[in-house]
Amino acid sequence: MKPRHKRLIFVAVAVVALGVAATLIITGLRSNVSYFFSPTEVLAGKHPKDAVFRIGGLVKEGSLKRIGKSLTVQFIVTDNAADVTTQYTGILPDLFQEGQGVVAKGRIGEDGIFQAEEVLAKHDEKYMPPEAQAALDEAAEAKKNKQQENLQ
Repeated sequence: MKPRHKRLIFVAVAVVALGVAATLIITGLRSNVSYFFSPTEVLAGKHPKDAVFRIGGLVKEGSLKRIGKSLTVQFIVTDNAADVTTQYTGILPDLFQEGQGVVAKGRIGEDGIFQAEEVLAKHDEKYMPPEAQAALDEAAEAKKNKQQENLQ
């Protein structure tokens, strides 16, 4: 075999190996992606039915309840247009409280309650996760437009 043929075979094998590696990387990343949805989008059914996703908004005032003497808590995530009941078992972040921004990662159970695997709270007075802030602004705008339509 000539050196030219050897180089050609080596290049072909390298291209195939790079393709396989890229496919494995993309497949691995795709399985770890969790998309963000507002409570309005969740109630509209835009969320994935069989995958983990994130929901964000504000913890509704007066909605935080402990279930028994366990670490399970139930609260409502709202974007001021729609509410989603959320349940989490574990220790909540120190900054978690009613009326504050929250992002929860999990999936919707068969009973319609969002079963959170992870709960993240804002980390200072002025911070709101960008996705949650955008969802709140969008819901406020929709509510304002609806009120204007009712007045006309």
